[in-house]
Amino acid sequence: MNEDGVKQDSFRAWLLAARPKTLAGAAVPVMIGIAFCYADAQLYGWNIFSWKPALLCLLFALIMQIDANFINDFYDYARGNDDETRLGPKRACAQGWVSIDAMKKAIALTTVTACAVGLPLIIYGGLEMIAVGILCVVFCFLYTTHLSYIGLGDLLVVVFFGIVPVCITYYVQLHTITWPLFWASIACGLVIDNLLMINNFRDIQNDRKSGKITLVARAGLSRSAKIYLALGFIACMLNILMWTRDGRMWAFLLPLLYLIPHYLTWREMVKIKRGKALNKILGKTARNIFIYGLLTAGGIICSLMLANYSN
Repeated sequence: MNEDGVKQDSFRAWLLAARPKTLAGAAVPVMIGIAFCYADAQLYGWNIFSWKPALLCLLFALIMQIDANFINDFYDYARGNDDETRLGPKRACAQGWVSIDAMKKAIALTTVTACAVGLPLIIYGGLEMIAVGILCVVFCFLYTTHLSYIGLGDLLVVVFFGIVPVCITYYVQLHTITWPLFWASIACGLVIDNLLMINNFRDIQNDRKSGKITLVARAGLSRSAKIYLALGFIACMLNILMWTRDGRMWAFLLPLLYLIPHYLTWREMVKIKRGKALNKILGKTARNIFIYGLLTAGGIICSLMLANYSN
């Protein structure tokens, strides 16, 4: 038992290491992809929607997120980034909650488990799912070890928390990708990028000291706060393309409600500006992301129901 009251390698230790609050970022893109897939299958009379590949996509995304958290925990500790000056939530390796050897084994186990869960998607999406899986695993490692240090973190979030999960969740069943889906996937990635923005906003001094050139480190606190606010508004405006192209009015209108908690969270973030108090903004940002996912998926389904009713 260490000074935090967490027994090393206990269930509680692993739960903390998995960072449950970040799982919203993994679940929301798949949720939106499933809503799109279900709605289009019904709308165009394809009748090929299945919950099995949908759930496999969700499980793969959740396990890969946990894998990414383990990798981040281990490599940041190895680089010496998680020292006593860290402002963010405590990390498992740095606090001694999880032993180094156990974390190495956990990374290997979660990586293999994610691949095993994702492998059956070949049945639904074809052999190209192997390439998608490999890219997810490779960039999961590259993000923490290299790419986040050269300012590519935000781009990777848009790609791997927006475009890839939303579009692939749809593709494995309908074997195509539409333009409204693509723009919705980018919107999703922009909303989720705020989770990275607030992390980097809080850690700007540590990142600069360690040579981690994030978007926030380049832009500074004032501009970064404006970017955080703008990402939510840009995402919601992108959703208008679902309305103009597919007549999904509610898929645009409902997500606008997300802007209320997003704006309020931004106001609080600007007032706090620095220090550990920004950690509560991290939690509120994760909550807002989940709200956005529910509203977007709900808007897509509402538009489908109204279309069916009018017919």
